[in-house]
Amino acid sequence: MPKLIDLSHPLLHGQVCYPGDPGIEVAVQDTIASVGYNITKFSMSSHQGTHLDAPFHFFDDGKTLDQIPLERFYGPACLVDLAPGDCLAPKTPITVEMFRPHEAKFRPGARVIYRTGWDRTYNTPEYFTDFPTLTLEAARWIAARRIGLLGMDTGTPSTEWQECHWALLGPDIEIVVVEGLANLDKLPTEFTFIGFPLNFAGRDGSPIRAVGVVE
Repeated sequence: MPKLIDLSHPLLHGQVCYPGDPGIEVAVQDTIASVGYNITKFSMSSHQGTHLDAPFHFFDDGKTLDQIPLERFYGPACLVDLAPGDCLAPKTPITVEMFRPHEAKFRPGARVIYRTGWDRTYNTPEYFTDFPTLTLEAARWIAARRIGLLGMDTGTPSTEWQECHWALLGPDIEIVVVEGLANLDKLPTEFTFIGFPLNFAGRDGSPIRAVGVVE
């Protein structure tokens, strides 16, 4: 039987969110005692917790969630561990040179997940202020290889957030960007990735339940 590894952070009321985004609210609406069943009311950003970005996130004419083929969210994937057994230091620049030893994994259409160890800081102020940051040069290097999906255990790729998203999500590139992954240290170098978004019609991103399937 294959082993399923949960790569998602739980969604909790009031947890950390990207600065400026709407906060997450998870509240009891009704209970078995009040109406005969439990039901929850929630409100959050489309980029809360473990989530993915569609090109429409940064481009008005980019593909929306419902326009991306489902196959992009499921299939063989490779792990690039940038800090084996450890965590990159705060604010470490993630450079092209760090990816070059793994260049063979960056094939057209590939799903590549990189690990920094930063998921251990999730739901702390440092998660969005001190994270290891993808350089713009590295983002452009990845984009030039036309992979299909790029995942990471940081809440956003880079402090150069706009320019890096432009590089990864731009026209004729349109890499699905998965942010805020967890438990990447439990994965082998090759596995199956599952990370389907909610089918928000015409929208820019969605929380996902990301799973790694290990044979």
